[in-house]
Amino acid sequence: MTYVIAQPCVDVKDKGCIEECPVDCIYEGKRSLYIHPDECVDCGACEPVCPVEAIYYEDDVPEQWSEYYTANVEFFDDLGSPGGAAATGPIPKDHPIIATLPLQVRAPEAP
Repeated sequence: MTYVIAQPCVDVKDKGCIEECPVDCIYEGKRSLYIHPDECVDCGACEPVCPVEAIYYEDDVPEQWSEYYTANVEFFDDLGSPGGAAATGPIPKDHPIIATLPLQVRAPEAP
Protein backbone atom coordinates (compact mmCIF):
# COMPACT_ATOMS: atom_id res chain seq x y z
CA MET A 1 0.00 0.00 0.00
CA THR A 2 1.06 3.58 -0.59
CA TYR A 3 -0.12 7.15 -0.72
CA VAL A 4 -1.21 8.75 -3.99
CA ILE A 5 -1.13 12.35 -5.19
CA ALA A 6 -4.27 13.21 -7.16
CA GLN A 7 -5.56 15.97 -9.45
CA PRO A 8 -5.65 18.89 -6.97
CA CYS A 9 -1.82 18.94 -7.02
CA VAL A 10 -1.58 19.42 -10.79
CA ASP A 11 -0.05 22.82 -11.56
CA VAL A 12 0.14 23.63 -7.83
CA LYS A 13 3.08 21.59 -6.50
CA ASP A 14 3.10 23.23 -3.04
CA LYS A 15 5.93 20.89 -1.91
CA GLY A 16 5.03 21.04 1.80
CA CYS A 17 4.65 17.26 1.56
CA ILE A 18 8.25 16.92 0.36
CA GLU A 19 9.50 18.68 3.47
CA GLU A 20 7.49 16.33 5.72
CA CYS A 21 8.41 13.05 4.01
CA PRO A 22 10.94 11.21 6.20
CA VAL A 23 12.06 8.87 3.39
CA ASP A 24 12.34 11.38 0.50
CA CYS A 25 9.94 9.46 -1.76
CA ILE A 26 7.97 12.38 -3.26
CA TYR A 27 9.34 13.28 -6.68
CA GLU A 28 8.66 16.37 -8.76
CA GLY A 29 7.43 16.07 -12.32
CA LYS A 30 6.75 18.99 -14.67
CA ARG A 31 3.18 19.65 -13.49
CA SER A 32 2.63 17.41 -10.47
CA LEU A 33 4.32 15.61 -7.62
CA TYR A 34 4.45 11.80 -7.46
CA ILE A 35 4.90 9.37 -4.57
CA HIS A 36 7.16 6.42 -5.35
CA PRO A 37 5.09 3.33 -4.40
CA ASP A 38 8.11 1.20 -3.47
CA GLU A 39 9.90 3.87 -1.46
CA CYS A 40 6.86 5.11 0.51
CA VAL A 41 6.70 3.66 4.02
CA ASP A 42 3.03 4.58 4.54
CA CYS A 43 3.75 6.93 7.44
CA GLY A 44 1.11 9.45 6.32
CA ALA A 45 3.18 12.53 7.22
CA CYS A 46 2.52 14.06 3.80
CA GLU A 47 -1.27 13.90 3.86
CA PRO A 48 -2.17 16.49 6.53
CA VAL A 49 0.25 19.16 5.23
CA CYS A 50 -1.13 19.22 1.68
CA PRO A 51 -2.93 22.58 1.32
CA VAL A 52 -5.08 21.37 -1.58
CA GLU A 53 -5.95 17.95 -0.09
CA ALA A 54 -4.45 16.04 -3.01
CA ILE A 55 -2.85 13.18 -1.06
CA TYR A 56 -4.82 10.04 -0.29
CA TYR A 57 -4.10 6.61 1.05
CA GLU A 58 -4.28 4.22 -1.90
CA ASP A 59 -7.62 2.70 -0.83
CA ASP A 60 -9.15 6.12 -0.14
CA VAL A 61 -8.57 7.90 -3.46
CA PRO A 62 -11.91 9.41 -4.56
CA GLU A 63 -13.47 7.57 -7.50
CA GLN A 64 -13.14 10.58 -9.84
CA TRP A 65 -9.35 10.45 -9.34
CA SER A 66 -8.85 6.67 -9.25
CA GLU A 67 -6.60 6.81 -12.33
CA TYR A 68 -4.05 8.80 -10.32
CA TYR A 69 -2.97 5.60 -8.58
CA THR A 70 -1.89 4.32 -12.00
CA ALA A 71 -0.22 7.64 -12.81
CA ASN A 72 1.81 7.56 -9.57
CA VAL A 73 2.95 3.97 -10.19
CA GLU A 74 3.66 4.25 -13.93
CA PHE A 75 5.53 7.56 -13.56
CA PHE A 76 8.43 5.48 -12.20
CA ASP A 77 8.36 2.73 -14.87
CA ASP A 78 11.43 4.05 -16.69
CA LEU A 79 13.07 5.59 -13.60
CA GLY A 80 13.06 2.52 -11.39
CA SER A 81 13.75 3.30 -7.75
CA PRO A 82 16.22 6.20 -7.67
CA GLY A 83 16.42 6.00 -3.88
CA GLY A 84 15.57 9.59 -3.08
CA ALA A 85 13.96 12.57 -4.70
CA ALA A 86 16.40 15.19 -3.38
CA ALA A 87 19.34 13.71 -5.27
CA THR A 88 17.24 13.15 -8.38
CA GLY A 89 15.84 16.68 -8.64
CA PRO A 90 12.90 17.68 -10.85
CA ILE A 91 12.07 15.16 -13.55
CA PRO A 92 11.20 16.84 -16.88
CA LYS A 93 8.11 14.75 -17.62
CA ASP A 94 4.68 13.82 -16.34
CA HIS A 95 2.52 10.75 -16.67
CA PRO A 96 0.28 11.06 -19.79
CA ILE A 97 -2.84 11.32 -17.59
CA ILE A 98 -1.42 14.53 -16.15
CA ALA A 99 0.48 15.81 -19.19
CA THR A 100 -2.70 15.90 -21.27
CA LEU A 101 -4.81 17.82 -18.73
CA PRO A 102 -5.64 21.43 -19.52
CA LEU A 103 -3.60 23.94 -17.54
CA GLN A 104 -5.11 24.20 -14.04
CA VAL A 105 -5.36 27.90 -13.24
CA ARG A 106 -6.08 28.53 -9.58
CA ALA A 107 -7.20 31.81 -8.07
CA PRO A 108 -4.68 33.30 -5.65
CA GLU A 109 -5.58 32.95 -1.99
CA ALA A 110 -6.78 36.04 -0.16
CA PRO A 111 -4.21 37.64 2.16
